[in-house]
Amino acid sequence: MTTLAIVNARLLDPASDYDGLGSVLIEDGRIVRVIHGAAPDLAADQIIDADGLCLSPGLIDIRVKTGEPGAEPRETLKSASLAAAAGGVTTIVVQPDTDPAIDDPAVIEFIQRRGAALNLVNVRAAGAATKALDGQRMAEIGLMDEAGALYFTDVDKVIVNSRTLQRVMSYAAAFNALIACRPSDPWLTEGAVAASGELATRLGLSGSPAIAERIGLERDLALVEQTGARFLVDQISTEGALETLARARAKGLEVAVSVSINHLCFNEVDIGDYRTFYRIDPPLRSEADRQALIEAVREGLIDVITSAHTPAPAEDKRRPFAEAAPGAIGLETLLPAALTLHHEDGLDLLDVLRPLTQGPAALLGLDAGVLAEGAPADLILFDPGAPIIVDADALHSKSKNSPFDGRRLQGKVVSTWVAGRKVH
Repeated sequence: MTTLAIVNARLLDPASDYDGLGSVLIEDGRIVRVIHGAAPDLAADQIIDADGLCLSPGLIDIRVKTGEPGAEPRETLKSASLAAAAGGVTTIVVQPDTDPAIDDPAVIEFIQRRGAALNLVNVRAAGAATKALDGQRMAEIGLMDEAGALYFTDVDKVIVNSRTLQRVMSYAAAFNALIACRPSDPWLTEGAVAASGELATRLGLSGSPAIAERIGLERDLALVEQTGARFLVDQISTEGALETLARARAKGLEVAVSVSINHLCFNEVDIGDYRTFYRIDPPLRSEADRQALIEAVREGLIDVITSAHTPAPAEDKRRPFAEAAPGAIGLETLLPAALTLHHEDGLDLLDVLRPLTQGPAALLGLDAGVLAEGAPADLILFDPGAPIIVDADALHSKSKNSPFDGRRLQGKVVSTWVAGRKVH
């Protein structure tokens, strides 16, 4: 057994609400001791003096798209894992919109074997809710659950057929599986590429009204109430949907919610003069919506912040705005982007880290996301105040479609450990 001690760190553990001086002792890939306050003399094979830098659980990103299998030039599991390690993300959950879709146990097992062989970060998979993400035929949810799928989703596609979604929820509820859906009314958002409003009208872009998200969410929550399913509202983006969610929780529904880092950092004005790197799905919303989402993070109403990592090659982005592929990469910039909520909006560091660590771990039933004895030593050491300038060309992702390119941020990952192994 090998031992590692990280001493004189500023421990940040959202699970215990601890923010203070401390040290961590790691043995055989797991945390065996957490010390609050000044560290005694620790005997270990390797001792790292953190010199006051922040030590926290590694980030868990539950919404990561790759091109493997099927579109490897866009992104591979290796390039995504390298980007994750550099960004302090120790667990990624691959989305099922691959080719073939992750809609049977064999593909789940392939993703997990491939991730394990890379020996970088923890690579897990979400399974498709319907076969080939067609929104009609329920996928083999039970078998994929047994194979290790962490939750089930049709990703960006709305399951329009309410009977199909009802069957999916009812079946998943039988063994407590988690279902995730993007809330949207597809009839109101058909062809939309921006948020409805004065800016979209002036630019001549088809708009997605905020009410479409609320209408879709009302339908989904009604089915949750009827079936008793565990449910994740995937990538909420509007203030009105937050109000609907609050009412559902007040009724006792077991509903979690995620938001992408893009909707916390940008608003509709950022698309400017048709800047396609800001073409996101759901589209960037108003500043009032963005501020409402930030307040929801502050108040603990947001369970998970994701990178919504969506790689797209240059030829798919350098097109007219309405024709450009939606989405942005975000694994490597997730932490410094999230830290803008601390530096610019005054959120406590623990409140920023909670939906990046403890929140997703609790939602998915992982034993990670905490600084506690027995937990896996998935850790990051970072300097929250270190200035950086994002250079998309220097990022590890094979695609370079980062809306943060050229942006000045604060927060630098110094080291990343997965099961006690330094991977960055």
